[in-house]
Amino acid sequence: MNLKNFAVIGAAGYIAPRHMRAIQDSGHRLISALDISDSVGVLDSYSYDVAFFTEFERFDRYAEKLKRKGEEERLHYVSICSPNYLHDAHIRFALRIGADAICEKPLVLNPWNLDALAEMEEEYGRKIYNILQLRVHPAIVALKKQIENSPHRGNKKHNIDLTYITSRGNWFFHSWKGEVQKSGGVVTNIGIHFFDMLMWIFGQVRHHEVHCADGKRMSGYLELENANVRWLLSVDSQDLPAPARAEGHSTYRSITIDGEEIEFSGGFADLHTLVYREILAGRGFGIEDARPSINLVHQLRNSVPSKGLGDHRHPLLDSRT
Repeated sequence: MNLKNFAVIGAAGYIAPRHMRAIQDSGHRLISALDISDSVGVLDSYSYDVAFFTEFERFDRYAEKLKRKGEEERLHYVSICSPNYLHDAHIRFALRIGADAICEKPLVLNPWNLDALAEMEEEYGRKIYNILQLRVHPAIVALKKQIENSPHRGNKKHNIDLTYITSRGNWFFHSWKGEVQKSGGVVTNIGIHFFDMLMWIFGQVRHHEVHCADGKRMSGYLELENANVRWLLSVDSQDLPAPARAEGHSTYRSITIDGEEIEFSGGFADLHTLVYREILAGRGFGIEDARPSINLVHQLRNSVPSKGLGDHRHPLLDSRT
């Protein structure tokens, strides 16, 4: 195995340790990291020799220096865990210094940026990969196979309720995550993986509605080729179902298909490692894999909410206590 050199941008972020672990578990080297925050003691869990920078300009200079030292020294991959609105710029940086980019969700906020990045892939001869980890979750993979092998495939529309509530305090709304222009809002920041997964299994979007949209929650309806989906995404603890609140839970995740709960609450710990192994084997998820969900969440966050009628409206919207 040829040892590959990695850098992580956004090393102090919540998701960065999963990338660091994936690099280590895949047998490769984390050699450099960047973050404006210096609270990155987590790096010591992976190497004491990581070159760390709090200023992009110095990180850029270091990467250029490595590039000129040759194949063994250069950065082969840049893992991007920075705020959503910076992904596009950091992907471009990776390509310019001759590395492939591995980027957290969403790849970009605006669909038109994908075309420019595709042109840069061609120009620099490098690849851009997106972390779409639900596509490698064993329960989701099994569900996709079940739907594909169903004797009713193509003749039946499934009815799906998607609910994801993950409580966040006031800090969330004062950070970049609370700014729609920087995060893409709730529908992008916490919803894009679920929308990608649903379209991956049940086909493309034929119709969409938004029933509720504010800084803390968003809800609506999707008609996919093979499913009708009522969905609710929220970071407000008051949206938790009463039983979850009574038991002290801060998160509620549920997907029901035709009234049957799909259990996938476990098995998340190693998903980044699985995605990395696919990337290193040349089978990662690229721009075109990411495009449908980026198109959808862009349309949703720019939609005018409608009242929603009948079965199209998510039941939790009318049951808050």
